[in-house]
Amino acid sequence: MSDLLEVTARSVTGTKACRKMRQEGHVPAVLYGHGETCVDLVVRRDAVEAMVRHGSKTVELTGAVKSPALVRELQWNTYGTIPLHIDFLRIDPSEKIKVVVPVEFRGESPGAKAGGKLKQTLREIEVECTAQTMPEVAVAHLAHLEAGNVLKIKHLELPEGVFATAEKETVVASCLLSGQKLEDASDIHTEVVESNNE
Repeated sequence: MSDLLEVTARSVTGTKACRKMRQEGHVPAVLYGHGETCVDLVVRRDAVEAMVRHGSKTVELTGAVKSPALVRELQWNTYGTIPLHIDFLRIDPSEKIKVVVPVEFRGESPGAKAGGKLKQTLREIEVECTAQTMPEVAVAHLAHLEAGNVLKIKHLELPEGVFATAEKETVVASCLLSGQKLEDASDIHTEVVESNNE
């Protein structure tokens, strides 16, 4: 479920005006997309920080604008502590969109326990989905990753209707023996259904 995010229309733009908004605890924002007029907005900083804590990629805008939206870009200050600006993209909850989600490892690799070297080569992947089916993460289960095996995009767990856009044979993680090359490794042995990534 998307977070509700109250927004206020803003009539002033420019560096000086935006700096003043930030000093007052607000974050300048803009809403665009679907061929409609671009709208300048402002959001309370604490609401933005709560959205970030929840990991929300889509929000339901309320207040000056009522629309489901994708958080297309969130700009931070140099230290990554203060949100500076948000780009919202209007979306239809049922339309297909492409977003980047992190890869999350779950479980332990038997191969790593046996002395293999575990290496994660992909930390995030692009997926195609709707706003309603958008996953927070792509899950990589390590329980079948033996020494000498590789785990590929086709082995990731994704919700029904969500598809990885990259080549399904792309390596996500490997557990190699000493001196072994990646090209000599074999796929993990698993019964995981791979249809979502084909």
